[in-house]
Amino acid sequence: MLAQAAIAAAVLLVLAGSLGLLLTIASRRLAVAVDPLEGALMALLPGANCGGCGFPGCRAYARALAGHEVPPDRCTVGGPAVGRRLAARLGTGAVTPAWPRRPVVHCGAVTAQRRGRGRYLGPATCAEMDAVAGVQGCSWGCLGEGDCVAACAYGAMRLEEGLPRIDYDRCVGCGACVQACPREVIESIPWKRDRMLVVACRNHDPGRSVRDVCDVGCLGCGRCSRALPELFRIEGDLAVIDYDRYEAEDDIEEAAALDRIREQCPMKSLVLLGPPPASVAEPDDGEPHEAAVVRAPPRPDVDDLDWRG
Repeated sequence: MLAQAAIAAAVLLVLAGSLGLLLTIASRRLAVAVDPLEGALMALLPGANCGGCGFPGCRAYARALAGHEVPPDRCTVGGPAVGRRLAARLGTGAVTPAWPRRPVVHCGAVTAQRRGRGRYLGPATCAEMDAVAGVQGCSWGCLGEGDCVAACAYGAMRLEEGLPRIDYDRCVGCGACVQACPREVIESIPWKRDRMLVVACRNHDPGRSVRDVCDVGCLGCGRCSRALPELFRIEGDLAVIDYDRYEAEDDIEEAAALDRIREQCPMKSLVLLGPPPASVAEPDDGEPHEAAVVRAPPRPDVDDLDWRG
C-alpha cells in the first residue's frame, strides 16, 4: 500500500516538473516583446481608457505614441499637463496648447415640449427606442432615457425632465456620453470661454415641420447668420456655429451682438452653457485629473430592463 502511494507521488512529481519545464520554455519562446518606451508612456497616462483620444484605451494610445503616429496632446482626461509630460518623454519639445473639449447637448426640449410622442412598450433605453419608428414626433431630438448619463463614469450628467444636463465642474471631456447617444445629439466642442454659445437643436427639417413637433426647435430663419455671418451658417434649415472661428477672447462688441441674437431668436434655441472646470480657463496649466476608469455600461439582460407600458 505504501509502495503504491509512493509510486503515485513520484509520478505526480515527475508530471508537475515536466509541466513546469514546458511552461517555462513556452513563456520564453512565445513571449511578446514590449517596447520600453510604450511602457513608460503608459505609466504617464491616467489609465481612464475612456476613448477620448480616439483610441480604444490608454495602451493603444501609448503604442501609437511610441511609434510616433500621433501627437501627445490627445488625452482629454489628463489635459495639457499630461501632454507636456508625454512630449518630454518622447523628446518632441513643447506641446502647442490645445483647447480642451467638452460635450454640449444640441436639444433644448424637455419632455413636455416634445410633441407627437407615441406609446412605447420596449426597454427604456435611448438605443432601443431609436430603433422604433414614431416614438416621438422629432426624429432628431433627445429621447430622454439617459444612456449618456449611464455612460458617464464621473457623475457629470443628470436627467432633468427628460433632458440631460452636464455638470462642467465634474466633466473631463472623455467623450463617453457622445458615443452613447444614438442620435448624435451630444457633440464635443473646443471650449474656449467660460460659457459657450450652443444651438440647442439638431433638427434639419423645414421650420414648419419643426413647429409641429417641438416648442423650442430651431426654425432655420437665418437671423443669426445674417447678423453674424462669420460665426453662424445655415445647414439644411438649421443654424450651426463654426467653433473654429469662435474667438477665445470675449470681445465687447461681439458679446453685445451675441446677446442681441440670443434675445431675437424666435424659439430661444441659442443657449449659453458652462461653466467648465477651472483648468479650462488656462489650458496649458494645471495637473492631470484623478481619473476613474471609464467603462461603457454593460448591456442588461432582458429581465433586468425597465419597460414602458
